Amino acid sequence: MNAVARGEFSVKLAPLAFEGAPDKSLLGRMSIDKQIAGDLVATTKGQMLSAMTETKGSAGYVAIELVEGTLHGKSGAFTLQHTGTMNRGAPSLSVTVVPDSGRGDLVGIEGVFEIIIEEGKHSYVFSYSLPR
Repeated sequence: MNAVARGEFSVKLAPLAFEGAPDKSLLGRMSIDKQIAGDLVATTKGQMLSAMTETKGSAGYVAIELVEGTLHGKSGAFTLQHTGTMNRGAPSLSVTVVPDSGRGDLVGIEGVFEIIIEEGKHSYVFSYSLPR
């Protein structure tokens, strides 16, 4: 089954200690907490690692977050993996479902979670498939 879910979300990021990072390092770590509404009603918990650079507009991050809730009436959980870069201001972001991470009614889920930020508001388009 191929489907698309749409909606909005709020996100709360909080700095965490980056253990073992040298003083004045450009490495960072944050917690991620989201409240998702729309076709996917869920909460998430995750962590992000980031690397800033001395070049303005260049950075990278990776993150993992556990999503728990209801997707088009199906209850369960799955994990999202983020990989993002900024290359002198040009963004690139990939957020995908970790293979075989689905639980409950969402076992076997695959998909891509597109994050959209416009006028300070966060929304998503989640293109996914589930086994029949």
